[in-house]
Amino acid sequence: MKIVRLAAPLAVAAALAGCSRNGEISVEGGVGIQATRTACPIVGVPANTGDITLFDPPASRDAAAIDVVANITNLRSQCSESGDDVITTVTFDVQARRNRADAARSVTLPYFIAIVRGGTAVTAKRVADVTINFPAGQLRGQVQATATSVIAKSAATLPQEVRDQLTKKRKAGEEDAAVDPLTAPGVRAAVARATFEALVGFQLTDDQLRYNTTR
Repeated sequence: MKIVRLAAPLAVAAALAGCSRNGEISVEGGVGIQATRTACPIVGVPANTGDITLFDPPASRDAAAIDVVANITNLRSQCSESGDDVITTVTFDVQARRNRADAARSVTLPYFIAIVRGGTAVTAKRVADVTINFPAGQLRGQVQATATSVIAKSAATLPQEVRDQLTKKRKAGEEDAAVDPLTAPGVRAAVARATFEALVGFQLTDDQLRYNTTR
């Protein structure tokens, strides 16, 4: 499974950071020209949601007030396409650094897994917490976390007529030989509807998201 870091539009990033709901969506891949689309969703971290900064005092944004900085890294996934559902388990590490290495401390941070359809529509989202433990005298802490998405294959199954257009054999010299079938609005829309992403990031407040996008 290829892991990517996605530069999501700010509106989508804001929706991911600010909403929470449960749900199940669907997928399956279609066959493109000399390419095979898997039923598994693309897995990634939306831009501006892969790290979080805590301040002390919370209202300050001065560098001297930074308390804890954490980031999501080592994102990986396992996907099962058997049966009617596509089940993807995403595993990742949360690495954190605190500013003061004094007494032992635990910091709990919220994160989400969201399903995005067609690159723009957040169709489902779940939020959970991860806790990082800092031993006494230690500045750094790390913990592994997991998130799971369940997607029904039916929603991403391309209609047969669209599959036929994508896999149609074309001979050199014929009028449609040089025409990319994905330029047809109906085909392009069908492929978009069948494309899903499983995105993981920190559940940021509006202020935290603004800080990440403007620093």
